Amino acid sequence: MRWARYSVGTDIHYGVVGQDLTIEEVEGSPFTQTRPTGVKRKLSDVKLLPPVVPGTFYAVGYNYAGHTAEANEFLKKEVKMPKKPDVGYRANSALIGHDDAVVIPRHSPGIIQFEGEIVAVVGKTAKYLTVDNALDCLLGYTIGNDISERYWQAMDRTIWRAKNSDTFKPMGPWIETDLDLDKQVTTIRLNGKQVSRFNTNGMIFGIARFLAEISSAITLNPGDVLWMGAEAPSLDMRAGDVCEVEISGIGTLRNPIVAETV
Repeated sequence: MRWARYSVGTDIHYGVVGQDLTIEEVEGSPFTQTRPTGVKRKLSDVKLLPPVVPGTFYAVGYNYAGHTAEANEFLKKEVKMPKKPDVGYRANSALIGHDDAVVIPRHSPGIIQFEGEIVAVVGKTAKYLTVDNALDCLLGYTIGNDISERYWQAMDRTIWRAKNSDTFKPMGPWIETDLDLDKQVTTIRLNGKQVSRFNTNGMIFGIARFLAEISSAITLNPGDVLWMGAEAPSLDMRAGDVCEVEISGIGTLRNPIVAETV
């Protein structure tokens, strides 16, 4: 099942996306109880929003071998292969949806990079999970693009603006509840050209391991998200580019890149 969060005018709804590119509206959300309203629309007639506004926005750093090695170059310092799951955070204020524009801030030198990744969406409250049962707490999966401004990332002591500037966290287009992680491939296209392709589940530490680690100290709640990191290459993007992140079994997240004009 595919759950989408969308707007029609000023109204925001959840709905179930069908194979015929329609969406059936429901009352409530997939994190609570839902009831069909009987309203059905074409996907082309609605505005897709980030499929969830998380209570807590978790994010993994270096979780693919290639990207860990690549970071040594763009950060100009040694980045070692992680020996245990380490978790960071991102800002909800940076979230945008499918087809929304990523805006390069006017104070940036004007180059940003993509990091296409799978996103795990928590569906029920959980604490003290094990690797064996961790995936049971999930509602499903969506796609994220962890946009990064490398000049700021290398210069600043934290990633407060390099990763969290307005519009730097595209997520969508919807949540897929039925997915075999081992069969998924992530493909990234820049201006229609394939520039990256990797096995989505080829992580240093998998989703279950991270969920178990987080829940050993922090309660996971419905709607929390965990972005799982990206594989190399992470390439330059400039105003005028269009980035697409496709994960087989989920769909495609597409966002144009623009420059700030004010």
